[in-house]
Amino acid sequence: MIKRRLLLATLFLLIALLLGCNNKPTPLPTNTPVPTPTLSQVPISTTKTPDPNQTARTYLDAWKKEDYLSMYAMLTSVSKEAITTEVFTTTYTSVTTEAALSKGIDYDILSSLVKSPYSAQVAYRVTLHSVLVGDIQRDTVMNLSLEEGQWRVQWDDALILPELSGGNHLQMDYRVPTRANIYDRNGHALVAQSEAVSIALNAAEIDPEQEDALIGELFRLTGIQPDQLRSEIDNYRNHNWYLPITDVSTEALSGRLGILTSFYGVILSEFKSRYYFDGGPSSIAPHVTGYMSLIQPSEVDYFKRLGYAWNERVGRDGLEKWGEPYLAGKRGGVLHVMNSAGLKVTTLADIPSEPSQEIYTTIDKDLQKGAQQAIAGFKGAIVVLEKNTGRVLAMVSSPGFDPNLFEPENANRSYVDYLMKSLYSSDAPMFNRATQGQYPLGSVFKLVTISAALQSGVYTKDSTYECGYQFKELFGVTLDDWTYEHFLKDGRTQPSGLLTLPEGLMRSCNPFFWHIGLDLYNQGMTTTISMMARKFGLGTKTGIELTEEAGQITDPYSPIDATNNAIGQGATQVTPLQVASFVAALGNGGILYRPTVIEKIAPPNGDPTYVFTSTIQGRLPISSTNLTLIQEAMVSVIQNPRGTAHHRFLNFQIPIAGKTGTAQDPPRDSHAWFVAYSFANNPDKPDIAIAVIVENQGEGSDWAAPICRRVLEIYFYGKPLSIYWWESGIGVVRTATPEVTETPTPTPEP
Repeated sequence: MIKRRLLLATLFLLIALLLGCNNKPTPLPTNTPVPTPTLSQVPISTTKTPDPNQTARTYLDAWKKEDYLSMYAMLTSVSKEAITTEVFTTTYTSVTTEAALSKGIDYDILSSLVKSPYSAQVAYRVTLHSVLVGDIQRDTVMNLSLEEGQWRVQWDDALILPELSGGNHLQMDYRVPTRANIYDRNGHALVAQSEAVSIALNAAEIDPEQEDALIGELFRLTGIQPDQLRSEIDNYRNHNWYLPITDVSTEALSGRLGILTSFYGVILSEFKSRYYFDGGPSSIAPHVTGYMSLIQPSEVDYFKRLGYAWNERVGRDGLEKWGEPYLAGKRGGVLHVMNSAGLKVTTLADIPSEPSQEIYTTIDKDLQKGAQQAIAGFKGAIVVLEKNTGRVLAMVSSPGFDPNLFEPENANRSYVDYLMKSLYSSDAPMFNRATQGQYPLGSVFKLVTISAALQSGVYTKDSTYECGYQFKELFGVTLDDWTYEHFLKDGRTQPSGLLTLPEGLMRSCNPFFWHIGLDLYNQGMTTTISMMARKFGLGTKTGIELTEEAGQITDPYSPIDATNNAIGQGATQVTPLQVASFVAALGNGGILYRPTVIEKIAPPNGDPTYVFTSTIQGRLPISSTNLTLIQEAMVSVIQNPRGTAHHRFLNFQIPIAGKTGTAQDPPRDSHAWFVAYSFANNPDKPDIAIAVIVENQGEGSDWAAPICRRVLEIYFYGKPLSIYWWESGIGVVRTATPEVTETPTPTPEP
């Protein structure tokens, strides 16, 4: 017991001695956790450092993609406090637009340096691709900071270009060449810089005793119909004193200026602009030339990237749009670096402009103007092609429009209501019906059907059919021929009777072609006609330089659909340009040429950079024997007294072949079609092919055929020689009832 106490005493003594050696008291134990050092406090030797090169590449790749939000997300926290997302994005976009970087940027990483565990630098070369001043290349440095284990970018304007450091910015001075002209094939200006005059009336000041004379003078000068003008004057006399009329070139006005200014109420205002001849509703080929208008606020950034100033005008349609790279020329510029006070710091690049190039079209100005007058007052289209080349000699979409109304200096342009009424009316005058209008083809489609029938081997030139008033081969359905429709009107028209296949085309016998469509379908040759239509170029864009639609050719899905398609109804949709193209091919031996409106492109006083050559797009899959048979049938449409267009071409001396068509468009009246090609073989006048459509007007032989004849007269004789049956004189309309001839080809109904 004594020994145990002695040991305990010795133990306590030793503990006391040990405690006495430490001057600081020993703290009592607690539950406080041991703090974990942050990543930035961890020695670099114990942490894997990210690759600064990869961070720089990610940032610069995002710049190439213009992904500014991703770039901003990579900035250091200090940088984000110094610059907002909006300012950051604006800084980059302003460089892109001001320097016209339509081709973007490229970069190369040159070197990198990790300066400490928490900072790094990446040197890189950036190349800005400017469409105006070429490539701008600079070497610069990206500073990086390590935050939360990732390299972050220290924002600086020098990340874009070293010269922008300190808040400098870019400014482009544009060097813009004069816009080139557009000419017809003979060098006559269709569009050029010119002096012009806008014409308006103060309706309240017009002397009633002079009104008829004034209206007549304006009709002779502008082509505006007297009845239309008189109605406008009556409306404006009571509601608005300023009545915009049209615009004309000073040259056109010069001979009538004295007469026009002698009338009370006439307002003339001069302006100088890019002028579209001849102005007003008689502007030459406005759907071919197109028009220009000011860059809109929402388009500024887009066009500045392409090298345009914010206040310029650009081509909007037609050749003004298609030919923009040629007509506008190669722009140049001077790119300055400016400081915040608006003073120039330095010039980065100075590139001169290069001359623009003039476009010479295939359009014949006189023929074009005559064709426009030939269809004036109707909605529709005319296409005239050189039969053996594909050149477009005339392209009319009616009604037309005045491209000069987009000119800010034109006084009539200020009257927005008038502008909207003129350009955006329900008649859709700016819509190019020749290339974009999609219509059922009616009986003109029988040219496709007869080709398919002959090539199938099922039918020959000697195949016959009894063409009666009605077609009863469809179960439970009776379809009426056009002769029956006429009989109901006049009580005299007889059915066509027994016809050979060529005679069926001459008489445009609906039952014969319904029979062909149904017969081929029932024999399993369901796509024979639709495939032939596609080989004719239908259902496909032609490739012309203007905006166009493809149309539609469908395969039949039922017997009634097969009969419908055989006469160009049902789902069939074609453009007048496509139709003129295949009619030219029927006349030239079967070659489908690509239509074009471009004859040549050339700089002023320089050699052409482009000269037209014919382009063959395909060949009609028709044997020479069958093609000759079809050509002879088309001639009989004109020359045979029983032909559907014979009475429209009496005493016409130019040899032509043609086909009438009347296409239903329920619930509206039918579209009137007529197509033709000439075979005069005149060395001074190449043969042509024509397609005419008059929307919702009636029968092709009544309306489209006379218009086609007038266009042929203008082309071969230089002027119209015969009057329409609805005219009392050439260009003077009278009230009349159309003669009874062909009726619309009906759509089958169960």
